[in-house]
Amino acid sequence: MSAASHPVIDPVALTRDLIRKPSVTPADEGAMDMLERVLTGLGFHCRRMPFENIENLYARRGTASPNLCFAGHTDVVPTGAPEAWSAAPFEAEVRDGVLYGRGAVDMKGGIAAWIAAVSRVLADGDVPGSLSFLITGDEEGPALHGTKRVVQTLMDEGEVIDACVVGEPSSQHALGDTIKIGRRGSLNSWITVHGKQGHVAYPDRAANPAPVMARLMARLADHRLDDGYEAFQPSNLEITTIDIGNPATNVIPSEARARLNIRFNPTHTGDQLITWLNTVAGEAQAESGLRIELEHLCSGDAFLTETGPFVTGVQDAVEAVAGRRPEASTTGGTSDARFIRAMAPVLELGLVGQTMHQIDERVPVAEIEALTEVYRRVIATFFDRA
Repeated sequence: MSAASHPVIDPVALTRDLIRKPSVTPADEGAMDMLERVLTGLGFHCRRMPFENIENLYARRGTASPNLCFAGHTDVVPTGAPEAWSAAPFEAEVRDGVLYGRGAVDMKGGIAAWIAAVSRVLADGDVPGSLSFLITGDEEGPALHGTKRVVQTLMDEGEVIDACVVGEPSSQHALGDTIKIGRRGSLNSWITVHGKQGHVAYPDRAANPAPVMARLMARLADHRLDDGYEAFQPSNLEITTIDIGNPATNVIPSEARARLNIRFNPTHTGDQLITWLNTVAGEAQAESGLRIELEHLCSGDAFLTETGPFVTGVQDAVEAVAGRRPEASTTGGTSDARFIRAMAPVLELGLVGQTMHQIDERVPVAEIEALTEVYRRVIATFFDRA
């Protein structure tokens, strides 16, 4: 297929088509079929990679290196009460130059903009390398059978991605004011202190887990994890719940439960923090004589993409189009970049995220067009400097 025969994609029209697929995680509702058709029309070899009930897609055009990848997700969070929206959440209404719909910002608009940018690049000729897409339907959910599984499979097969742009809505107030070059890790822990139920008037016949849990939580919360890391704020431990569920006033409870989350910078790994938590809980168990159980789930370690040709090239491209040089930031929650970083340098660049996950999620159509041009420049800059 010659460059001239490639269709040039309208990013706003494609965003609207994607929004009309009500792909509330983990549902797909035809979103991947749509992307497969569009990308096949642009000369991509598309490979569907379903794991469990999650639809994933890896598409590549070309076999030469370097391979520049775009990663994104088609799943969206629930809408909340539809009647609270000023426009139906899946009708993709454009009103006064603004597109309304769940996923407009996070992140169907970003996917559509990169596809449109690729179509514009290819209209001028082939790139000296490869372009690829890694699209999942599991970013807003548990994130167990989406990007994480795809990346591991591709690595096992020897696939090489040289750099990756994730289309998360990284911009804070104006398009291109921020890119994400790293993210903190996230660790959830569930703690149970097992006591012995009894009458409050006879404490010698019972073992109260509540004060043991209180002392343990205080010890953990008072511990200073670190003073920060280059480009990162200090790690923080937050107790998210303490539950006993005892409706009686005269009964010593048999169990106390708590949950905490640690957002951590590269000073730590998830495994190191788990070891620390287990050690502190073990000390509390030895002191109290009560059994303490812990369960942990680390959704990803912290990472930082060092400043270099990839990061500066993206900053240069954004500045050339948007007139502002993006700040390289590590703030915010987690994203699928935490899995991709095992395979390639990765950063996040996308729309302004002010309305993501909100009622009336929306984006000016002019911003989608502007992001498309930013992405086109990012692609051109990457291959010019490769």
